[in-house]
Amino acid sequence: MQTSISGVEIELQFFNEATLRVIKHPKGKDFIKQSLSVILKPLPTKLVIKEEGNILSVRSSKLQVFLDLKDGKISFFDLDKHLLLTEKHAGTDFTDFDDAGSKTYTVSQCFLLEKEEEIYGLGQQQEGKMSKRNTKLNMIQGNTDDYIPFMLSSKGYGVFWDNYSPTVFEDNATNTYFKSEVGDGVDYYFMYGGNADTVVSSMRMLTGKAPMFPLWTFGFWQSRERYKSQDELVDVVKKFRELQVPLDGIIQDWQYWGNNYLWNAMEFLNPAFYDPKKMVDEVHGLNAHMIISIWNSFGPNTKTYKSLDKIDALFNFITWPESGVEKFPVNKEYPSGVRVYDAFNPFARDIYWDDLNKGIFSLGMDGWWMDSSEPDHLDAKTTDFDTKTYLGSFRKVRNAFPLMTVGGVAEHQLKESNDKRIFILTRSAFAGQQRYGANTWSGDVNASWKALRNQISAGLNFSLSGIPYWNSDIGGFFLWDFKKPLTNLDYRELHVRWMEFGTFCPMMRSHGEGVPRELYHFGKKGNPTYDAIEKYIHLRYSLLPYIYATSWDVTSKNSSMMRALVMDFDNDKNALNINDEFMFGKSILVAPVTEAMYWKNLTKDDTVTPIEDYSVVKTKEVYLPNGTNWFDFWTGESIQGGQRIKKEAPLDIIPLYIKAGTILPFGPKVQFATEKKWDDLEVRVYEGADGEFTLYEDENDNYNYQKGMYTNIKFSWNNKSRTLTINDRKGAFSGMLNDRKFNIVFVSKNKGVGAELISKYDKVVSYSGKKIIIAKD
Repeated sequence: MQTSISGVEIELQFFNEATLRVIKHPKGKDFIKQSLSVILKPLPTKLVIKEEGNILSVRSSKLQVFLDLKDGKISFFDLDKHLLLTEKHAGTDFTDFDDAGSKTYTVSQCFLLEKEEEIYGLGQQQEGKMSKRNTKLNMIQGNTDDYIPFMLSSKGYGVFWDNYSPTVFEDNATNTYFKSEVGDGVDYYFMYGGNADTVVSSMRMLTGKAPMFPLWTFGFWQSRERYKSQDELVDVVKKFRELQVPLDGIIQDWQYWGNNYLWNAMEFLNPAFYDPKKMVDEVHGLNAHMIISIWNSFGPNTKTYKSLDKIDALFNFITWPESGVEKFPVNKEYPSGVRVYDAFNPFARDIYWDDLNKGIFSLGMDGWWMDSSEPDHLDAKTTDFDTKTYLGSFRKVRNAFPLMTVGGVAEHQLKESNDKRIFILTRSAFAGQQRYGANTWSGDVNASWKALRNQISAGLNFSLSGIPYWNSDIGGFFLWDFKKPLTNLDYRELHVRWMEFGTFCPMMRSHGEGVPRELYHFGKKGNPTYDAIEKYIHLRYSLLPYIYATSWDVTSKNSSMMRALVMDFDNDKNALNINDEFMFGKSILVAPVTEAMYWKNLTKDDTVTPIEDYSVVKTKEVYLPNGTNWFDFWTGESIQGGQRIKKEAPLDIIPLYIKAGTILPFGPKVQFATEKKWDDLEVRVYEGADGEFTLYEDENDNYNYQKGMYTNIKFSWNNKSRTLTINDRKGAFSGMLNDRKFNIVFVSKNKGVGAELISKYDKVVSYSGKKIIIAKD
């Protein structure tokens, strides 16, 4: 449907029953756009269209829209005529703009929100806030801030502003608006679902579904800035194996290529990496996986730089590193000459992959750590944004850079081989990036209690922006606030609390600069810090059957792994703006400890040697959402929801609560994710409500699951009849288990719950794929 009102062309385009695209542009001007984010094509949608007076109404089976033919204002309603969102009167603006020689506009659109409404999403910011009401954001990609112009409302709708230029988002007492520096028109998508899960699902349907990660990516990861030789890296994996502490991934950070003039050569030119194939093979021989740092910029002495320069695919603005001299402080008298490549250029992306494939992927590397994917843009000047890209000025497409560079690697790798699922860890993101097998980390955050707390809302809003995989550097990247951090008791507690939080993030990875963070640098077995770190690594592996099943929900049902409380408790107003709790999957409530319990400001005097005394136990206040009962994970105690409680939180305890009706599988004790098959699982039943859980299994890597090669086993708990049903196994794949045991535990107060596997079970059943009904005595 298209019409012209007051010199503005307006087009309403339904993509499906719940998703509508709105396009506005000045009359007489062409609007031709191939979205970088949106990949869904409009589906045939049955519509009822009426015109009454000055109002044009369009109704689908899930949504109705009213267009005021007099002033062009658009309003969105549900089928019961409840107002969801409306544009502000005269809220669309086009301002003539010369974008590096191209005539275009600065564009904006204002909306009106209800006073009690909360909004979420918009990417990741380090503000410590869940709701984005009364917020102004200058949306230009940065190291620790990722911007995705998608907002999700507590009223059950979402708006995706499909623009890639620097954008201001603001919500204030007058209105809510997006304003972008460059645009041939206003272009946004409205989607209605009634709840956050459905809206996120609509965003994924629009911009791409998230594929499965390999099982090993959900194990524990260790990295450091940086391992300085291949021997040092391999020795870390060996040390974990000697200590019998689980590990699945090791990461090599920068400078394996040599000096800064060889920046990101995508070859091992540093002599300390004398036999990279041997290094990768040794890591694999230790049953671990390896990924490696790659950047989006190149030093002037690299082959890739020279190839890109020939096709004019290098930008001229200042990026990291500024100096060719590797020691600090930065010496700008010896400029590095490093330049960012034009990821918008398909021929440049071809060159990038060809060199990466020959230099590193061919060695058997398991994945990529794409650093500076925003990219680093230092001392930014207005003229820098005039830089030409393959798709126009850098200003026009600036925020979509991470989408293009991550997508370039993913698409090329998939063409090269589908034996290995794509896994990319990256520092920045844009709408649609989930379709490329990418996990975003929160950037180079400084270690502090405030930073730890801020990670929670940062990760949750990122997930609410449609991208489900996220993590932070466990322990914080920089250690500016701590002297002698490994012996500083305040930092030791912070590191443990961050490790506890990281256990319940989609990726669990310890990383940082300055001092090494491997657990054995914090002491030996028997030391409280060491023991707490080890405890949570083991707990992570115990939860792998639950985590992998949740990841299947992410792929198959567009679900989310790290869930803001609004996703599951939108009827509980007390839960809508809580910024230090979340659901991990749909069953586990996590309330990280985000302030020092023991050692705050204790170790400023280096002449005093404090003693690790954890005899005093403090408490953390936790809100348990209404509408369900909860079980304390550690004690098995049942607690009614809708109240605030205090939970004792000694060093090795993070408050965890399991939703009534949960069926929670526990995996075997292992040293790596695939060491043992899941043929002897413990299954914990948390009574008090009906519940379901589906155990998902496949070949753990490759893309055969997309061909239907996987199995599901559905467990159902009927609270009234007190019966657990294990249904028929569905599906098949090569190497699947035909026979197994399930060890059933009905959780109750003080009955052997918590991190450890239970030694005495209520029921032990043999299962060969056929339905079993188990009655609780």
